[in-house]
Parts: sequence; structure tokens; C-alpha cells
Amino acid sequence: MEFLLVKRAFLALGIATSLFFAFGAQAANVGDAVDFNVDKDFDALGRIKDQTTLIKITDKLYFYVERDWWAMQPATKQVQILNNLDELSNEFSSSIYPKLTSVFGSEQNPGIDKDQRITVLFEQMNSTEGGYFREADGYEKLQVPTSNEREMVYLSLAYMDNPGVKALLAHEFLHLVTFNQKNKDFNTEEDVWLNEARADYTSTLLGYDNKYEDSNLQKRVRDFVENPSDSLTEWSGTKYDYASVNLFTQYLVDHYGINILADSLKSQYVGIESINYALQKNGFKESFSDIFTNWTIALSVNNCAMGKNYCYSNENLKKIKVLPSINFLPLTGNVSLSVTNTTKNWTGNWLKFIGGNGDLTLRFSSLKGLNFKIPYIIEDSAGTMAVKFLALDGAEKVEIKAENFGTDYKSLTIIPSLQVNSGAVAGSEFPFNYAIEIKGAEQVSNEDLINQLLKKIAEIKQQIAALQAQQGGQALSCGAFDNNLYQGVGRSGDVMCLQQFLKNQGAEIYPEGYITGTFGSMTQAAVKRFQEKYGIAGTGYVGPLTRAKINELL
Repeated sequence: MEFLLVKRAFLALGIATSLFFAFGAQAANVGDAVDFNVDKDFDALGRIKDQTTLIKITDKLYFYVERDWWAMQPATKQVQILNNLDELSNEFSSSIYPKLTSVFGSEQNPGIDKDQRITVLFEQMNSTEGGYFREADGYEKLQVPTSNEREMVYLSLAYMDNPGVKALLAHEFLHLVTFNQKNKDFNTEEDVWLNEARADYTSTLLGYDNKYEDSNLQKRVRDFVENPSDSLTEWSGTKYDYASVNLFTQYLVDHYGINILADSLKSQYVGIESINYALQKNGFKESFSDIFTNWTIALSVNNCAMGKNYCYSNENLKKIKVLPSINFLPLTGNVSLSVTNTTKNWTGNWLKFIGGNGDLTLRFSSLKGLNFKIPYIIEDSAGTMAVKFLALDGAEKVEIKAENFGTDYKSLTIIPSLQVNSGAVAGSEFPFNYAIEIKGAEQVSNEDLINQLLKKIAEIKQQIAALQAQQGGQALSCGAFDNNLYQGVGRSGDVMCLQQFLKNQGAEIYPEGYITGTFGSMTQAAVKRFQEKYGIAGTGYVGPLTRAKINELL
């Protein structure tokens, strides 16, 4: 079941005055019937209007439910629901409302309806939705004809009996606060990613994630580990978007405090600019770019001993690590490897190099004018890691040298990220290239080569085990293949599903059977065998023809 997947409706505005509530709040009584405008994109039946009944009034909330649904509930069930709403109302009055407003400020109170209470509507929603908030309701009907002219949030009926409903209500309530703090106070629109980041963090702020098992945080971690290379600032409402903004916000608050979220909200700025404003206001020298870069490093090492910025302090996040895309270099002979990848703006990429035997040179390049930040982690033979940073020259090129790689040094991990504050078109992917050369390698005996291979395989298995532990043993959830896949691709969730499919085809297709989330040479070879078996050109590239055959077999 999806948890706290919340989207917002953005509507065009006109100019007018209110048709009602002009001279004070309209009296409301339990049993009142009201037809509310709802969002058809979230409504399970695609409705634009919902007939509802007011079933409870508390000091801060009106609770409405769908009229026909409520009438079908037996009396005992209605009593149970009302008792649950008593608990939810008490939680809202004693914890959610005072804590969130003390940090972030208030909603409009009294608002457009001249009433201090907030309306909560429980409706039938799509199975992937937990709730939503409509900006339209905060404007008058002649401005937005579909406005309900209330301070209002919408929750799914599926959560009526779910303990997670309190976190869901907190999430939606913060959208209501944001609407007042940004739209009303500054006549501006918050960037969606940051709006959702603050709202999703309320579960942690209120202590609902302290019990990690089955918490919102646990779900976000599982989704993030499945696909860590999701753009932080590009929003399409997927579970990976929520996972990215949640894990980044956890790091941000860990190291810089909740005031960064609060002050960025209570400002005229939005998005990255508002975070930079809040950092400066609170006396920090770091910029958003610095913090994002350090976050990507923390996700690789998560070790405070390496530096206070390279770890999480949240006890529930101290073990999380991203499994990098592993490039296994030949253990003998000279090596030459060149790979071109693409990345979106503000996206983490983790590329690890192991194996090899000689003097290593890694060259990184991108298009001129792009702003790449490239920290890297070098690990010596004793397992000691050091974090360093590359500085691109005017031609957007840079190189790393490591002598005696494979003996004095056991691994190199680069973490490039494109960081453009503005001008990057949403959905655009930008290329970068890395090239590896190893020279001066000495030939080794077959016995030594086998021992080295076994050692490297053991290291890879340990990393796979770590990834599976982070996912909590969660089974892969795989559907149709809609994306092209190829060697070096960073879409780990899709790659794991591909590897599981190939493994299911038998040892003649994928004898190794590793499910790592990394599209390496073994996966490419398995794809070629699969293609040749079904008369498709054996390129190792999972394109439209190969995906069609896989989906047919599925």
C-alpha cells in the first residue's frame, strides 16, 4: 500500500469577491449535507463533485465523509469510526497543530470561510493516493469557480482506520500552512519538491517515525535504495520523488536544524534560493550546493569518523548506504575503458572502480558550461577511505591519478552531480564521460589471478547483501518494462527487475544469477544470450524489440 503519496492541484486564478461567508462563519451542524468539488485525478471514481455528510465537529476540525458510504456502514462501525476521529482530533489539537504552527507558522485563521476550523473530507481515492490539498479552496468562487471556499484537506477513506492517518493529516495540513505563508503572504508559488519535502518531514518532526518498523521513513528508505539516482528537484509525483526529498531533508535537518525549513518557508524566495537564504540567515557558510554534494558523499560512506558532514545522525538512518554502480577492471594487462552516461540536474551518481593492477588514470569530462561537482573516495589496501574533490577546468575536464591501483589502493568511487540552479529544462538529461586507463600492470600467475577474482567477488557479494538488508528483505515489485536499459545505466530498480527476469530464464541465459541493480558486463552478456535465443540482434541493449519480447513472456 502506498503511504503519504500526496499531490497538489495547481489552478489558474481570476479576480472577484466571495459569494458567502461575507459577514461571519456559516453555522454547521452534524448531519449537514454538502456537495464538495473534488479533484477527479485523485478520486477513485473520477468525480468532480462528492456528496458528503458532516459527521463530527471538534474544536479545530470538521469531519465530512461520503454520504452514501456513511449510510452503508452499520451502526457499530459508525461508532468505531467516530471514536477513531476523536483520537485523530485529539492528536491534531494536542500535537500536530501546535507543533507544526510553532515551527512553520499558521494557516489562514480564520480563513476565507471566516471559520477557525479546518475541513477534512474523507473520500474514495485511487489506491496509490493517501490524500491531497487544493489551492483552489483558498480563493473565492468568482476567482476560482471550483473553490470550496474553506481551509480544507482531503484524505483517503482507505486510511480511516489506519494508524498512519495522523501522519497523513499532518502532511496535508502543512500544505495548508505553506499556502498561507507563500501564496498569500508573498504571492508566490513554492517549488513542488521543497513543498513536499517539508510536508513529508512532518512525520519525523512529530515523532511518528521513531518506531521505524512500518513507518513512513522506512518506506522512503526502501524506495530510495531501489532508485537513488532520482532528481531531487524535478517532480513527477512518483514514490522515488518522495523518497529523494525525504532522505535529503533528513540530512539537511540533521546537520543544519529545523530552522532552515522554517525560515525558507517564511521568506519571499522559493526552492534552492530560499534554502540559501535560510542558511545565510542562520549563520551557515555552506550553500545548498555544498550540502547536496556532502549528502551524496554521506550516502556512499555514512561514517561520521570520516567527517561530521559524511553521515546521518538519525539513529534509523545510520546504516543506509547507496550501492554504487561497480566497474570491475581486469586484474592483468593494460586497461582502457571509456563510458558516456547521462544525468538529470541535482541527481546523485555513484560509480565505483575495483580490480586492475597498475597506475590508474581516470579522466572525467562534460559539455562546456555545465556545472558538475565531483567528489571522490579513494580506499587504500588497509580499507582506509579518504574523501577528495575534483575541480573541472575551463574545458570541463579533469583527471585523477592513483599509482599502484589494485595493490596500494583497492577502490575508487566518483560521485558526479550536475548542479544548475536555473535554466535546466525539466526532464532533460545531460551527458558526461569517464575514461579509465591502467598502465604498467604485471602479469600474474593463474593461481594468483583466481585468488584475486575470488576476493573481489566476495567484496561484491558483501555489497549486495548490504543492499538487500537496507531493503529489509523486500521482494522486488516488477511490472512491464517501459525504459530502455544498457550497460552503465543508473536506474537500479529496473535493472534489478531485469536481472531477476534473466535469472528466471535459466542458467543458459544468466548463469551467474546476480541481482545487484548494476548493469555490468555479466548482465549485458545475459541480455545478448536472451536476444540471440529469440532472434533479436545480440547487442546487449534492452531496447523496444527486447522489451516487447520480455513483456510478452511476462
